[in-house]
Amino acid sequence: MDDLTLRQDILDELEFEPSIDAADIGVVVEDGIVTLTGHVTTYAEMKTVEEAVRRVKGVRGIARDIEVRTPGSHRSADDQIARRALDMIAWNTAIPEDAVQVDVQNGWITLLGNVAWQYQKMAAEDAIKGLMGVYGIANEIKVTGQASAADVKKLIESALKRSAEVEAKAISVKVQNGTVILAGPVKAWSERNAAVRAAWSAPGVNRVEDHLTFP
Repeated sequence: MDDLTLRQDILDELEFEPSIDAADIGVVVEDGIVTLTGHVTTYAEMKTVEEAVRRVKGVRGIARDIEVRTPGSHRSADDQIARRALDMIAWNTAIPEDAVQVDVQNGWITLLGNVAWQYQKMAAEDAIKGLMGVYGIANEIKVTGQASAADVKKLIESALKRSAEVEAKAISVKVQNGTVILAGPVKAWSERNAAVRAAWSAPGVNRVEDHLTFP
């Protein structure tokens, strides 16, 4: 697929996504690498833009240069953002009580703490990404659950075989000290994301190294 056709497909996908205002988003494509520019109103909208672009066939990589601009001149104070973030995390039943702390500086939130599962780590980020006044999130929560390397490898390989999006035979899985290393060719971002998601879904995984490549 040539870059002009890919760029038009991306623009069409952004227009099709109802939760995105694509009027202020610029798209440049070179050799399948997409550079996004412009601005959005929330951090959640910025993440949705990235997810929409990854859905488009032919995208090989994304370089992001999008700003989060809060409408109007009002800007939330960091202590207000911290209180709202803690409330949203506390209301989420997927996140263990008092497991996550927040640090806020100039609208950027750093999440800290320890949880047993990757889905709990991501639930904390998902709970706060829609807050007004948040310009970015650094998720530094550690996954501390434990499982044997052999069990983790078996669970991931089984999950890959069940996935309709993944050609499991082409992907190799190695597990060492809670780190999963994925390698091999994939055909699309959706397949890559499905493989990484399967790796993170196993208990005791605290890191995933994505060495998957496009042919």
